[in-house]
Amino acid sequence: MVNMELATAEDTMAFGRALGARLRPGDLVLLAGPLGAGKTTLTRGIAEGLGVRGRVSSPTFVLARVHPAGMGEDGAGVPLVHVDAYRLGGDLTELDDLDLDADLERSAVVVEWGEGSAERLSADYLVVRLDRRPDSDDETRTLTLEPHGTWSERVPELHLAR
Repeated sequence: MVNMELATAEDTMAFGRALGARLRPGDLVLLAGPLGAGKTTLTRGIAEGLGVRGRVSSPTFVLARVHPAGMGEDGAGVPLVHVDAYRLGGDLTELDDLDLDADLERSAVVVEWGEGSAERLSADYLVVRLDRRPDSDDETRTLTLEPHGTWSERVPELHLAR
């Protein structure tokens, strides 16, 4: 596990950009943390790092949004599938209905509130945990990276990329 402090929302975005720039098709990232911890802000940074098209906002009411690849200089890119599993409350039926297995083959998939359900999509996934400091009014977040499978080899490059 790797821990780091993110003092501002811009720091959260910057880490997201660094993570997004390193994502490839088949990557699964699960975002965990309480309401207001910065999961959607982090996802906006990931989207910028991937260079995808479309405005990133919380997909709470639609469950999932697909952001097409931005078509980089080489004419390629990695689409982003942004899922918010908050409303599912542990009901895996709706998660199965999203057919994320197929999306995972050609996209990077980021699932907010996916811990405890979405990790079954792949043995290789990264949990990014965001927590606010208790009893503090500042923006500082503690970010914890919990790698699984091949992510164990990739996390050191993320820590150094900030």
